[in-house]
Amino acid sequence: MERKLRGFGNHITNGTIPMAPLPEFGLHTKVRSAQEIDELETSINTHELRLSELIASYEKLQRRNLELTELRHVLSETSRFFHNAPSRQDVSRSSFEDSAPLLNNDSEAQYDSSNARGANLNFVTGVISRSRMATFERILWRSLRGNLYLNFAEIDEPIIDPSTDKPLSKNAFIIFAHGNETIAKVRKISESLGATLYNIPDHPELRQQSLREVNGKIEDLNSVLYNTNHAKRAELIHIGENISVWNTVVKKEKAIYHTLNHFNYDNNRRCLIAEGWCASNDIDHVQAILRTSGDSESSLAPILHEIVTSRQPPTYHRTNKFTEGFQAIVDSYGVSNYGEVNPGLFTIISFPFLFAVMFGDLGHAIIMTSAALYMVLNERSLGKIKSEEFAMFYGGRYIILLMGLFSIFTGLIYNDVFSRSMTLFESGWVWPESHETKALVTATQVGVYPFGLDSAWHGSDNALIFTNSFKMKMSVIFGVIQMSFGVILTTFNYRHFNEQYSIYLEFIPQILFMLCIFGYLCFTIIYKWVIDWATRSNPPPSLLNMLIDMFLSPGNVQKENILFPGQAGLQLFLLMVALAAVPVMLFGKPMYLRHLHQQREAEGYSSLPIHSQGESNEMSHEEEFDFSELMIHQAIHTIEYCLNCISNTASYLRLWALSLAHAQLSTVLWDMILAKSFTIEGPYQFIAVFIAFFVWFCLTVAILILMEGLSAFLHALRLHWVEFNGKFYGGTGEKFTPFYFEAILQADENQ
Repeated sequence: MERKLRGFGNHITNGTIPMAPLPEFGLHTKVRSAQEIDELETSINTHELRLSELIASYEKLQRRNLELTELRHVLSETSRFFHNAPSRQDVSRSSFEDSAPLLNNDSEAQYDSSNARGANLNFVTGVISRSRMATFERILWRSLRGNLYLNFAEIDEPIIDPSTDKPLSKNAFIIFAHGNETIAKVRKISESLGATLYNIPDHPELRQQSLREVNGKIEDLNSVLYNTNHAKRAELIHIGENISVWNTVVKKEKAIYHTLNHFNYDNNRRCLIAEGWCASNDIDHVQAILRTSGDSESSLAPILHEIVTSRQPPTYHRTNKFTEGFQAIVDSYGVSNYGEVNPGLFTIISFPFLFAVMFGDLGHAIIMTSAALYMVLNERSLGKIKSEEFAMFYGGRYIILLMGLFSIFTGLIYNDVFSRSMTLFESGWVWPESHETKALVTATQVGVYPFGLDSAWHGSDNALIFTNSFKMKMSVIFGVIQMSFGVILTTFNYRHFNEQYSIYLEFIPQILFMLCIFGYLCFTIIYKWVIDWATRSNPPPSLLNMLIDMFLSPGNVQKENILFPGQAGLQLFLLMVALAAVPVMLFGKPMYLRHLHQQREAEGYSSLPIHSQGESNEMSHEEEFDFSELMIHQAIHTIEYCLNCISNTASYLRLWALSLAHAQLSTVLWDMILAKSFTIEGPYQFIAVFIAFFVWFCLTVAILILMEGLSAFLHALRLHWVEFNGKFYGGTGEKFTPFYFEAILQADENQ
């Protein structure tokens, strides 16, 4: 039935016949009984038989129509040839000698049928493809050594090939030659090149009579063709009204049988038994469905029994249309192990926030938010659009919406809208009322701007220096916070998988190493921000040089790097704690597991239950204890963590770099395109501004919103996959794929 329905679909598509869509309740109809399936099969077979007969009859009629059309042209062209030929008396008898060549380029050398008979000439008529005409003529010349006469005419009427429904370009031809053997040779050559030969009467009256008969047959055949095509189209229209429902029924039935093939048959109890996975929250619902879906004729009702297994279950996260996009971001990195912390929940906030830090522009964010809001409000109608490019944006509409909303917030913080600033509140800086031309002017601080960046910074000479320092340090703070949070999340995995010892031997030294170095760096950044350096005698120190001296000169602080009293002692203490955490991370877990192994050997056990992340107690497995292998694994893990703390912190500087690039590109587009149109004076100013605005807006959408937005999206994705998820997320689980009719039908459509 599926094969037959697929054939129906091909005929409907080729015939450009509308296909009725599947009703909304089509996926949720009840399972068909065996009788209903048999009736459906009978109906499909009936339609297939009728459609096959109509198609076969139509193709047969088309072939007959093709033959008659070609014959009509051959008769017509042959009659025209003989009618235009000169009489016998006008031709010298020496032209009909056996040795005279017949393939003559002289158009005046024509012969009528009476001359041909008198000269012992025979002729062959037929139709050949126009593309083979040159080859056909050349082969005849070489084979017969020029002893023939060939005339042909192009058939202007389009001839349709019944097998392909494509128009053919053909020529009608007539060939005169001496003798029966030569004529037989011409026939063989013609047929070998795909020509169709027709027998034409010699007498003109017989040719005219044949032409009239052929024209009458073509008219009658066209009428039959029209009726047959109309009947075929009516049959396909009727099939098109039901094929979507039939396809759904057949595919659902096929999917059910495919699943039943995984069952085992119990001969004693004469029933089917299978094992599978089911979400714990859905067990009661499944049991209720089984009680109502049992066969009334069977004495044994379906039974669902929960079993205890040592196998690792697949991972299942319940999502909706809002959360599925964020969960897809996590799953594209790797499906979490069963029971492992799922970062998808935190990604809902952290992903659009980090994107907004790189994309922060109020104007661009409003355009992005408006586009996403349009897709959200019209998601039902837009969801029917079948386009892979649009489906990518449509599937992430809620992600784009949150990215736009967060970018609005960061755009207000940066005080940036299309590279311009907004004076929403009174500025905290005052410029001198008068100053000399091209003189260095310093603003005087009279207050604090209530929210975001002060508009007075826009256009100042040191604006880039200030914003770069601000965004660079802000990126480090955000990075350390997110990475520290990722390390904290490992405690939930350790407790869930019954590895409490890892909290003391891995988590605590890891978080101490992170905070004693990079946490201290964040503290100094904030401390440096809140200090009024105008009241200090020393200038603000370089935090990068301070951090380098912390390792190169433990316990000593250069005078120019002093931030607060007691700084040297605090830095020495933090450095000692960080260094002491490394051997704990390196030797703690292997030594502890070795101690447990020795203790179990003393009690009479030869192996140690090893719990790997992603396995619960029931899922523990006995493995041979190998201290060297465990030590190597722990050494790699420790080195990787210590180095990643440095490289990952530096990786968060991409927040600053992308934000700088976005702001500078926006400034370039404004200054080089739109701002120059404002300087044009005269009657053409309006036209210049209109054209410049059009170009500026198109480039803004194409470069700053689409290209820069995609770049910021990919960088935010990288920060979550590597810098954040890498701290606590294994991602080596298997996704739970339940039996779901809609997913099965969707997969078939995609194929």
